[in-house]
Amino acid sequence: MGSTTGSGNHAATSKWFRVAVEGATTDGRTIERDWITQMAATYDRTMYSARVNCEHIRGYAPMSATNPFGAYGDVIALKSEEIKDGGLKGKMGLYAQIQPTQALIDMTKAAQKIYTSIEVAPSFSDTKQAYLIGLAVTDSPASLGTEILQFAAGQGDKNPFSNKKQHRDNLFTAAEETAIEFETPAPSVFSRVAELLGLVKNKGEADDKRFTDLTQAVEALATHGQQQIAVVTKLTSEVESLKVALSSEKDAHAKTATALKELTEHLSTQPNGAPRPPATGGNGATKTDC
Repeated sequence: MGSTTGSGNHAATSKWFRVAVEGATTDGRTIERDWITQMAATYDRTMYSARVNCEHIRGYAPMSATNPFGAYGDVIALKSEEIKDGGLKGKMGLYAQIQPTQALIDMTKAAQKIYTSIEVAPSFSDTKQAYLIGLAVTDSPASLGTEILQFAAGQGDKNPFSNKKQHRDNLFTAAEETAIEFETPAPSVFSRVAELLGLVKNKGEADDKRFTDLTQAVEALATHGQQQIAVVTKLTSEVESLKVALSSEKDAHAKTATALKELTEHLSTQPNGAPRPPATGGNGATKTDC
């Protein structure tokens, strides 16, 4: 089914997790199948971005140790899928992907049970279709359980949840236990490029604090390219010099070989030593020494 994604400012991103199922009870109403598919298809952060909060309470002051009712992140994407197995097989489920604040990450790491509940506008603005207005987290499922939601709905104008809703016709789903897992943030483009170029000594080195912008990664590539051009130019010049020197050596060797050949040919035509005098014979007389 449809899925809409968007950008955010938080470092981590959650894996997809289910936040609603068709037929789920709320304040006496049930989540319709069409609502699930409409929420997935129409979710657009540029039109309205659903935030993650605590028990559907939208705080006006910055979140602190004494004020836990600030924002815990943003819903960045929704999709609808039919459940393939288990007791809910065949029902349509709504799945969300969020960008959490560090507070929500710490909450999940602390092994607290996280329960989620969504705020749904059955007919949102001009779309006249169901839309996700907010996602609440709590570690106390009873605070947003089916019984209390139905009880509150019967109180009319005294409904304690009325002031938490953006519109009185909106509804909250009963809190369900949810396993929220987060993707490991991918390294920045610069850090990956730096590793490839050998600019980072160790993986995980905190260069992201200094270089997180794509422009810097491109600049690093350009600088590396210029350095490589200089090295290649120098090597090319040295190779050309070696080629000239080698050519000179080859010419000198050829001249030496030619001279040696000519000398060899010349020597081969010369006699080997002085010629012996011809033998003329004697007159038969014997000389004596007186």
